[in-house]
Amino acid sequence: MAPAAFNKFRVNARGLVACSLQVAGGFSRLFKSYWFGEIMSYELTGMENKVALVTGAGRMRGIGRAIALELARAGCDIVITGSGRPVESYPDDEKVAGWRDINSVADEVRALGRRALALVSNVADLDSVYKLADSVFAEFGRTDFVINNAGAARAGDRVPVVELAPDAWRKIIDVNLNGSFYMSKVFGAKMIEQGQGGAIINISSIGGKLMAPTTAAYAASKAGLHALTCAMAGEVGEHNIRVNAVCPGIVMTSRLDDMSPEQWEGIINSYVPLKRAGQPESIGSMVAYLCSEQGSWVSGQLYSVDGGQLAGR
Repeated sequence: MAPAAFNKFRVNARGLVACSLQVAGGFSRLFKSYWFGEIMSYELTGMENKVALVTGAGRMRGIGRAIALELARAGCDIVITGSGRPVESYPDDEKVAGWRDINSVADEVRALGRRALALVSNVADLDSVYKLADSVFAEFGRTDFVINNAGAARAGDRVPVVELAPDAWRKIIDVNLNGSFYMSKVFGAKMIEQGQGGAIINISSIGGKLMAPTTAAYAASKAGLHALTCAMAGEVGEHNIRVNAVCPGIVMTSRLDDMSPEQWEGIINSYVPLKRAGQPESIGSMVAYLCSEQGSWVSGQLYSVDGGQLAGR
């Protein structure tokens, strides 16, 4: 290995000296932390002043909001999209809080010192996605990270295939799979044109790996998303664009309000080795890593973040 020289050096309040090494010739960066105090720390890099787009990010207790805020903390300006859901459909806690969907998340991003753009968009409609791209590039002039988080809510689709209404099937596939395809197609082309690399991250589910009975539409949409992820990773890698999927397990969001806490506790105790549900911030942290310089050699992967529920899968 060529000689290395320190190009970044900092000492935090706990006595940690952190160094970033640059291999001579600029071929690669090796980020290491050296412990001289109580606790080691690690800082993700490479996201400062980048632009990240997160779809389906308007819910107060949602994965999209957590991803948007995590990327804002890492230094990204954020585009937040939502479906424009009516106020009367909000959960009670959002109504009490005076929640304003994507506009509330945009305010939180701005409070972190980053720019934010909140837009209503239907990811299941290709023309709407093209209009979204026009708006994003008119405001920011670029997109570096695309996080396909928008997903269809349960709507009579958790039944056996022979009882599944075609309309329910189409709704799930249109949003979960076609929506991610449209977003990846349109924004992937824009990122190739930019010529500066980037990342597309599809928020999937362990449901696409479990393929459980009475989940045919949902499981098919997520398994299809896994195929889209892996195929596209092989296509755009030469442009330094990474494509990965994050597959959450049971995460405490408003999407789980259709069952009681006691019911969920029983499921978690039976199937999750860590004996607790995940928090949306855990998914946000994984997404931030995949967007970072430290995650820049990771592509074509389907990461389960599920408390150990699908060990080895």
